[in-house]
Amino acid sequence: MDADTGRTGTPSSPARGAAAPLGAIPTGQGTNFSVFSKHATGIELLLFDRAEDAGPARVIRLDPSTHRTYHYWHVFLPGVTAGQIYGYRAEGPWDPANGLRFDRDKLLLDPYGRAVVVPDRYSRDDIRKPGDDCGGAMKSVVVDPGSYDWEGDAPLRRSSAQTIVYEMHVRGFTRHPSSGVGGKTRGTFAGLIEKIPYLQELGITAVELLPVFQFDAQDCPPGKVNYWGYAPVSFFAPHAAYSSRSDPLGPLDEFRDMVKALHRGGIEVILDVVFNHTAEGDHNGPTLCFRGLDNPTYYLLEDDRSRYANYTGTGNTLNANHPVVRRMIVDSLRYWVETMHVDGFRFDLASVLSRDTSGHPIPNAPILWDIETEPALAGTKLIAEAWDAAGLYQVGSFVGDSWKEWNGRFRDDVRAFFRGEPGSVTQIADRILGSPEIYGHEEREAEQSVNFVTCHDGFTLNDVVSYDRKHNEANGEDNRDGADDNRSWNCGVEGPTDDPAIERLRSRQVKNLLTVTMLSLGIPMITMGDEARRTQSGNNNAYCQDNETSWFDWTLVETHADVHRFVTVLNTRRSLRDRMYERVPLRQLLRKAKITWHGVTPEQPDWSRDSHSIAVEAKVEQGRLRIYLILNAYWKPLRFELPPANDGRVGPWRQWIDTSLDPPCDIVDWSLAPTLSELSYLVEARSVVVLIHDADEPTQLS
Repeated sequence: MDADTGRTGTPSSPARGAAAPLGAIPTGQGTNFSVFSKHATGIELLLFDRAEDAGPARVIRLDPSTHRTYHYWHVFLPGVTAGQIYGYRAEGPWDPANGLRFDRDKLLLDPYGRAVVVPDRYSRDDIRKPGDDCGGAMKSVVVDPGSYDWEGDAPLRRSSAQTIVYEMHVRGFTRHPSSGVGGKTRGTFAGLIEKIPYLQELGITAVELLPVFQFDAQDCPPGKVNYWGYAPVSFFAPHAAYSSRSDPLGPLDEFRDMVKALHRGGIEVILDVVFNHTAEGDHNGPTLCFRGLDNPTYYLLEDDRSRYANYTGTGNTLNANHPVVRRMIVDSLRYWVETMHVDGFRFDLASVLSRDTSGHPIPNAPILWDIETEPALAGTKLIAEAWDAAGLYQVGSFVGDSWKEWNGRFRDDVRAFFRGEPGSVTQIADRILGSPEIYGHEEREAEQSVNFVTCHDGFTLNDVVSYDRKHNEANGEDNRDGADDNRSWNCGVEGPTDDPAIERLRSRQVKNLLTVTMLSLGIPMITMGDEARRTQSGNNNAYCQDNETSWFDWTLVETHADVHRFVTVLNTRRSLRDRMYERVPLRQLLRKAKITWHGVTPEQPDWSRDSHSIAVEAKVEQGRLRIYLILNAYWKPLRFELPPANDGRVGPWRQWIDTSLDPPCDIVDWSLAPTLSELSYLVEARSVVVLIHDADEPTQLS
């Protein structure tokens, strides 16, 4: 076989092979293939010279008496090495009423395939049609996982207390012409490498990549593109379209190049993983892999076994607590950590994983404890989106001892406060302190809460302060899709405006939201482009917009240089979080930190429903570090009396942040923060002020 093209050479007689390990594993003398199918009556392994080939170069029919052990079909092919393109055909009953959907005409991906090639003429609609689909079908590729030179690289294992997450889309990050990335590498893993200096300067410590597992970009409404990637067809293969290389193994090596480069830059890699459903969709969807190999094993089915349970809103739900699927999920995670060196995972709709094989929520789901207790994942960041599309909401109650959680209530309550909703003061106060109302009952560290006000799903930060309602008409669903409850405020004009006063207010609101996100107890997360007020023109569900609606327009970094600078300076004070977020349970941390609440008068906070302002003082390290955070969401300025210093004077307070001020005074270098000389501070309408006293750093006279 030609290792570059994957062409097969002179056929050698297949040997029996072994059931373990699953997938296609080269050994030096050949490759062992193993795939699970309990209900198949026959399996064929097809080898191809090229992705586009309409027919296989070689077909190996597996003899059940020789090539089957229990429910595992296996064969060893001498001479077959990395780069070989292959797929399976599975024979068995077509009996949807009993959950069986075997179709001998359909070429199937290997569930454990480490790479995937997609023919140029792949068509999801054509795959749905009856008949042979070899020429247009996705195909798996044999991979030698040990062939890459990592040059000593390993996952960084940065503590959660030192982590700032930047949620981003690989393609959208550099696809825009303004990115400055070369044409061939724009929108690829290689393109991201070119932008590592930008990420370092911004001060983030981890990128959280929207799905990079191979997905079906055609799993979307007609005429659209599945841009986000929540449509997986493989849990082991990197998405081929994110590679600038065209050879079958190119995406694998380019992904590893990216991870290695990010690690060298001190940045961790967290993958957004989708183990709740696949791109095969509902009963009308295409047969790509799992459905054709063993439908009732891989999916939750309704009582009517011809229909799929749908707790994900996408047509099907993986049977995650079935032993075979549990093993596949854990094997996938181990592979991405051990072989691909990633640092963590964010689990999309993670609450789906707590449903049993009948779809009912269970308190101690086996798959979640499998993940939690897997030794190879010890030290790996595990982040749960602790809800699903069928109403199961587990924020604050997700099972396990090491899982972090996307705190959706942080997003909602912080937005509500800064748009002036009545009754929001008590909620934002709790969110600032790591949400003890939600998490305080558990003996867990403050970083259990992943704090964010935006993510890929919903408005961008610019749009939170620029639109009162969603504008999703471009999605082709008459603006019915996407959330209606956005807790946004347009600052007086819907959408873009030339009014300088409104633009100043919007930038101030953006800085307010970012300040609270970065300084609250927990792990802060910001979304790609929010540091430059990236807009989606009010679209809060841009999953199908692979265009300038979703891409990062890099000209905004200069247009909104004040916001970009604000975020950069804010992120330089990671040491502040390090000093506050000691790895102790949240309740102990709050007791130790000596938290005091204030209003416009010290020690007199206004908790009433009509209150729109609050101040909090935190003393840590026996009072050597003092933080005074003032939030004013009221539409008028308020003068706050300041609590006295230990010696009865106000002198030690220094002004670090005041979002109402023009740059560069809105945020200053910590060591250069000017000392206050008055006994009070006028906090402008809709602004945030942060005062500091740090006994370990010199003061500057105002």
